[in-house]
Parts: sequence; C-alpha cells; structure tokens
Amino acid sequence: MNAPIGRLANSLTLPQPYLLFLGDTTEAGYAKTAFGLADWARDRCVGELAITGCTVTTGLPPLSPAAARAAGARSLVIGVANQGGVIGDSWIAALVEAMEAGLDIVSGLHVRLASLPALTEAAKRTGQRLIDVRTPPPSIPIGNGRKRGGKRLLTVGTDCALGKKYTALALHRAFAERGIDADFRATGQTGIMIAGGGIPMDAVISDFEAGAAEMLSPDAPDNHWDLIEGQGSIFNPAYAAVSLGLLHGSQPDVFVVCHDPTRKVILGLESFALPSVEEVIDLTIRLGSRTNPAIRCGGVSLNTSSYDADAAEALMAAERQRLGLPVTDPIRGGVSFDALVENILA
Repeated sequence: MNAPIGRLANSLTLPQPYLLFLGDTTEAGYAKTAFGLADWARDRCVGELAITGCTVTTGLPPLSPAAARAAGARSLVIGVANQGGVIGDSWIAALVEAMEAGLDIVSGLHVRLASLPALTEAAKRTGQRLIDVRTPPPSIPIGNGRKRGGKRLLTVGTDCALGKKYTALALHRAFAERGIDADFRATGQTGIMIAGGGIPMDAVISDFEAGAAEMLSPDAPDNHWDLIEGQGSIFNPAYAAVSLGLLHGSQPDVFVVCHDPTRKVILGLESFALPSVEEVIDLTIRLGSRTNPAIRCGGVSLNTSSYDADAAEALMAAERQRLGLPVTDPIRGGVSFDALVENILA
C-alpha cells in the first residue's frame, strides 16, 4: 500500500527499518500504530515483537530484538496507541532488551520515554536514543479562521480507530494516480511515522488546535488538495475537543465520514452509543460551516474488514441507497471507491 506522500510539514527523520512492538495488547484498535505501519510502510518494517498476553498480530514475522537487529532493524517502534498513551510496567523489560540489542526506541505515546528511569538508564548505558514523535512544533499560533487558498479534505469519524488515516492515505494515492497535486497531512503519531512529518494534534494545547491545523495546511494554489487525517470524533466524550479544533482549523471543502458498521458503542467508553452516520454528517456541516460555509460531505468510508466480499458489497450498496452518497471501503477499492473520488472532485 506504499504511496508517495508529497511535501511534508514539520519533517523528521526516524531510524529505519522498524521492529514493531505490540506489547500485551488484546484489542486490535489499540495497536493501530503497528497496523498502520505494517499496511502503509511495510517495506520499512522487519518484524513484530509481542510479550505474554498479546493476542493481536500484524502478520509480520515475530522477531526478538537481537534477531531484528541482525535483520537490519535500527529502531523498535511502540506500535500501541492505548487510552491515556501510557507505557505499561510489563513492557519495560522488552524495551530495555531492545536497546541492549542495539535498537533505538521510537514512541508516539503521550508519556515521554525519558520520564521512565529504567529507560533513561538503559539509554545511557547502551548509547541508544529515546525518540518521542508526539511533540508539537514550537510557536503554534491561535487560529484566525482566514480562508486559505487551495482545497482541503478532512476525514471524520463516528469514533476513534476505524479508518480515518487509511481513508486519507488511500485518497492521497488515488489523487496521485490521477495526476492531481495533493499532500497527505498527518495529524497523529502513526501518520507522522508513515509520512515523515505532520503535527500530533492531540498533543497540542486546546487553545492552539485550530491554529495548528491552519499551520499544517497552509495557503496553496487553487488546484492543490490537502488530504487531512482526522482525529477522534466530535461525538467522543474524551476526544471531541481535538476533533473540533481540527475541523475548524482545517476548514475542509469536503469531508468523508469513516465508520465501522460492527461497532455499536464508543471504543473505551462503552456506556456511550456510537452516533449514526447521518448524525455525524449533520453536526460536521453545522460546526464546520463556521470556518467554511461551503463545506459538504463527499461520501462515506466503511471499514468492512470483518465482512467477506459479498457481505461487504451488499452492505455498501444498501448504505448508498439509504444515504444517497458514495459509500465504499477504500481498502477494497474498485468502482465504489472511484465513485467516492469523483464525487469529492466534482
């Protein structure tokens, strides 16, 4: 699934190839960093490392840190994005082992690697680096709401971890194949690792969220598209602030709603029901029109990974009929995905 990403904002260089660390994760949604890198940067990944209790896999070869280093790996990437962005005590021994094997540690979690004494001691002893990706650039301005040149698309969701990044990346690849001038704009740790740049929106102070989105997607020629990776959901009680700041600051001309039809409740907040696609469309237009009165929904991206091909197509066809919009699974591609792209560009 690799595709050229284009011009980068806030670029960084990470030691590659990667060994992907899955920890003791049991929920695939919390291993989205590992899955994102395995799916979109597989040529930069040599294998995966799990510890006791882990029940998920990216399908990459399981390797010890020493075996990964021998295979060319230069860093271990923490592939988990759990609630609160914390490093579990059970992970420490594996991370230290990785440094002793000659691997730097790369993390996109909220907790800073250097805040953990066992890791700082191991880093000093081995000479390996502790690299935190979730670090916003300095001097982010507050948002001003000024209309900028160029065109913008934002992926939004009924919840977290259900396809916003994958949808933006798939659309970027489709635009590139059509010869359209476009950039993928990463807003989360996984996207930043894939693209080599971006702004981690959930690490930005709330007052500067909109300004960070404006900074990420600056003025551009009228025929240029920025395809902006969405974060969270404006319906998520925990993460709505990030989603709203990103919506206002990115001032999208078009948005695509991302949804997992098997999910009924908010991930990690199971007492809250998932909003409907229609609710997301309505509220996104009402809130997004504050900074772009011309905002419109381009279509719906469904995560049908748990369906077989026939069931997925039947579901998407029913949703197209019900919503009157293009509905597709970008990973499956095909005619329905082409229809989404054409409606966005219309």
